[in-house]
Formats: sequence, C-alpha cells, structure tokens
Amino acid sequence: MLIEPQRMEPDEILIERTLQGELSAFEQLVERHRGIVYRVAARIVGSDDAEDVSQDTFLRAFHRLNQYRGTAPFRTWLLQITQNTALNALAWAGRRPTEPASESPETADADPIRQPAKELERRERQQRLELKLRALRSEYRSLLVLRDLEGLSYNEIADVLEMPLGSVKGRLHRARGELIELLRNNTYDWELPA
Repeated sequence: MLIEPQRMEPDEILIERTLQGELSAFEQLVERHRGIVYRVAARIVGSDDAEDVSQDTFLRAFHRLNQYRGTAPFRTWLLQITQNTALNALAWAGRRPTEPASESPETADADPIRQPAKELERRERQQRLELKLRALRSEYRSLLVLRDLEGLSYNEIADVLEMPLGSVKGRLHRARGELIELLRNNTYDWELPA
C-alpha cells in the first residue's frame, strides 16, 4: 500500500482555518514563512533583535489576520508587517544594529566538508557586506534586502513597502548606487573598478 505524500495547503486555506479558530493552521503558516521573516528582520535590525521582531511580526499578523483581504499574496502582506515591525524596532531603540545578521537558526550548512579557508573568506565577506548594508538608510536597506537578497519581484516590493512601482525601481537604483560607492571605499574587499 502506497502512502500519498501530504499536500501542502495553500496559505488562503490555512488563513480561513485559523479564522475559524484552528490554531494549528496558523502554526503551519508560521512554520512556512518563519525563514524569510527572520532573514528580512535580521538584515534590517541585526541578528540580536531579529527573533524578537519575527515573533512580534507573527503576533501582529495573528491579531490582524481578519484584516487580510487577499489582494496580494499572504507572504507579501506578512513581509509588510515584518518591514514595519523592524523599522519600528529601530526607531524605538534609536540605534542601528551592531552585529551582522546570521542565517536563520534552522539553516544548516549543506556541505560540512568545505575547505576551511574558503568558508572563512565567505563568512568574512558576508560580514563586511552586512556592515555596508547597515551603513545605508533603512529605506534603501529594505529595498536591497527584499530584491537582491530575498528575490521579491518589483511588484511584491511595491506591495510590501506600499509605494508606487516607479518609486521602487528608482529608489532601488539609487540604493544600489549608494551601496556600490560604499563598497568602492574598500575595493580590496570587492575588487570593484574605480
């Protein structure tokens, strides 16, 4: 007898089940989207505060779930809450993050036999990039994280940040230019042409 693999229910069905009082459905939503929420939060507020921002994001999403209209994907709506929660955390703390964001806690190294020197170099480059990202304005940082690190489309970013598509493209262009200038200040790190 073959056992059929369990099908993943769409977010909309899990939302409906949650609104009907089934908390396990919301737990599935949290499990499904926890990684991206953590990564976006960590890259905005730093790894020290990312877990708190992630938890706050899911708590706010749970309490506002009846306000979700389904005009955009649930992930977009959730990242909008993440973005706002992270920016509020930065404003409330009145500071910028102090440590580079690490990968999500549940992310494991896929190749444990990596050469130690290459792994060390990769980690150092990632830390330097995180430091450069934190030097950008939070608005630019958010755009770069959502587009270049998380791979969201321009339309999804426009929904998350609640700004017109043209503004997303223009600000993303300026954010990339500002990041390139920051990186050029350390050309030995990135080997960028002058």
